[in-house]
Amino acid sequence: MSADAPEPAFDEEGLVPAVAQDADSGDVLMLAYVSSEALERTRETGLAHYHSRSRDELWQKGETSGHRQHVQEVRIDCDGDALLYLVRQDGGACHTGYESCFYRTLDGDVVADRLFDPDDVYQ
Repeated sequence: MSADAPEPAFDEEGLVPAVAQDADSGDVLMLAYVSSEALERTRETGLAHYHSRSRDELWQKGETSGHRQHVQEVRIDCDGDALLYLVRQDGGACHTGYESCFYRTLDGDVVADRLFDPDDVYQ
């Protein structure tokens, strides 16, 4: 990291939101939260790591499903309070079987095809 590299502005829980975006298509795949440990592991391994707020633990995307995110670049916004992971996604990003977690409209219309059956992947 260069001397003038911005530091993420982690919130009072030690987290900052991170958007995962497909590096090739530009599609937004998901939003998750990152702790300093998750960010460090992402930078060390090149694989996306996040912090699960519901389980209060570090997790590697795709550790169970095999649908890993290979991080090409990490960007930080102008305020330092959000990150952007530019990734190459193996399989679907969404645990419900879709490529993106944003597969439906606010009215409930499904606007994407399911890539896999979550019951087959998460047993």
